[in-house]
Amino acid sequence: MLIIRQAGTPGTRRACFPASEDADPSALARAATLPLPDDALVFSAPWPAAVATARAASGREPVVVEALAEADYGTWAGRPFAEIAEAEPEGLGAWLTDPGAAPHGGESLAELGARVAAWLESVRLDADRVVAVCDAGPVRAALAHALGLTPTRAASFDIAPLSCTELAARHGGWRIAYVNRKAAL
Repeated sequence: MLIIRQAGTPGTRRACFPASEDADPSALARAATLPLPDDALVFSAPWPAAVATARAASGREPVVVEALAEADYGTWAGRPFAEIAEAEPEGLGAWLTDPGAAPHGGESLAELGARVAAWLESVRLDADRVVAVCDAGPVRAALAHALGLTPTRAASFDIAPLSCTELAARHGGWRIAYVNRKAAL
């Protein structure tokens, strides 16, 4: 299974909590050069940047999957990390250390992890043909599931826009081939 982080957005450049935005056009041009297998089953998170990235990379319409959506960050969506750190330090601290915390009124990292894990297991039999395009949170959730990490530990993974992460389904679990690999463009 190849997981591609969606192309960057204006919020990515401003270091904001993710929100539903369009992808940068120049990033979509780079996505069009990603080498995908011809027989790939292409899935996408529902956000515009993810769908556009999947279309650019595959040349066809992806299957949109709600389970691949970024976490619902509630009142923090689209706001800069630094602003939240200053305005709500206790809430941010809780969110960074407690997988069940959702001080922003949205979804916890544990909830994100559970839905991504359920989707991964649902495509396990076809994993060698699956390409999924989403934002960084679901990529980290997939890694947490594959490695048995807590969602807060998986937050340590750096997942750059248009980077690739490969998981392989194996008897009884998953194997990680690579994480955050920049595509050779």
